[in-house]
Amino acid sequence: MKVSVKNTVDAILECALRGDDLSPEEGITLLKQTDNSVINAINTTADKLRFSQAGDTVTYIINRNINFTNICEQHCSFCAFRRDDGDEGAFWLDWGQILEKTTDAVKRGATEICMQGGLNPEAKIDGKSLTYYLKLVETIKQDFPQLHLHAFSPQEIQFIAKLDGLNYAQVIAALQEAGVGSMPGTAAEVLDDEVRRILCPEKTNSATWLEIVSTAHQLGLPTTSTMLSGHIETVEQQIGHLEKLRSLQKTAVNEAYPARITEFILLPFVGQEAPKPLRKRVGRDQPELDSSLLLTAVARIYLGNWIPNHQPSWVKLGIEGAAKALNCGCNDIGGTLMEEHITTMAGAVGGTCMEVETLQNTITALGRTYQQRNTLYEKV
Repeated sequence: MKVSVKNTVDAILECALRGDDLSPEEGITLLKQTDNSVINAINTTADKLRFSQAGDTVTYIINRNINFTNICEQHCSFCAFRRDDGDEGAFWLDWGQILEKTTDAVKRGATEICMQGGLNPEAKIDGKSLTYYLKLVETIKQDFPQLHLHAFSPQEIQFIAKLDGLNYAQVIAALQEAGVGSMPGTAAEVLDDEVRRILCPEKTNSATWLEIVSTAHQLGLPTTSTMLSGHIETVEQQIGHLEKLRSLQKTAVNEAYPARITEFILLPFVGQEAPKPLRKRVGRDQPELDSSLLLTAVARIYLGNWIPNHQPSWVKLGIEGAAKALNCGCNDIGGTLMEEHITTMAGAVGGTCMEVETLQNTITALGRTYQQRNTLYEKV
């Protein structure tokens, strides 16, 4: 390894430890490193920043995923979850099934229901899409008002608004009033329209995703943020994505919006059951752990001053991979989920349900303490 490269990386890491934000060019430099000793230095820096920005305790949440339908009008090139109505494996939960799953979650200690689904144009009541989504919320909140509902991605907001001729603020405000407590920052994939044209051409574009999330912040609805990584994107596009998220959060902070991004979650691509063209192009079925961990570390260094909570995906990396991510900048291990269909149908090996004890034991094995939290990172 050239001494000049090491000196450059060392200088970048020193600036980060002093509390400076990385420039995009510096972020790209870190992601392009291949020497193990340099990568170890990057991971160590991320771990130090995690300690100073989020503390040493690892948090987790008891939650349940409810994917209410996999019937979807869009055809994303990475998705093994979607079905057309009438296809084998297509499902659309009724109100009774949603209530049954929620009741079971509460019995098991859940404080959060995370609810997302396919974009089903038939999901309407009295000809209105929003009315159907409000009924989804009310079905849960009328029996369990204490539950936090983390529901409906920016993609779903755009879908409802388009079908009903509403603006994004009208849709978000109505869902919020019905009882939605926060918005998942999913459907972001990579916030680069060149990538999106191949990955998800029918999905919202980058600017619209950012607009919807910013609208949520202005209306007082917290959001999360994600990145689907390790498919066709370049390191430049990865950093471009992180830069957009950081700018979004800076705006929320500087404009004193009543809500902001609560966490960043890296979602490494699982291709085992993905549609063949993309699977063939990517050339592997499961995520590459080392590159996922490097991106995890760089995300902490890049975003940590503005988004202090970082979470790996045990569903995608497995619990052992998630444990390693806790030493590369992550301070949270995510939720119990209880069921998970989107990644599992893609062929993930991490499982669909995690017992609280398994999460706690994973954290304890690292010599760290654990703490249950709620959706907004308050202690439970």
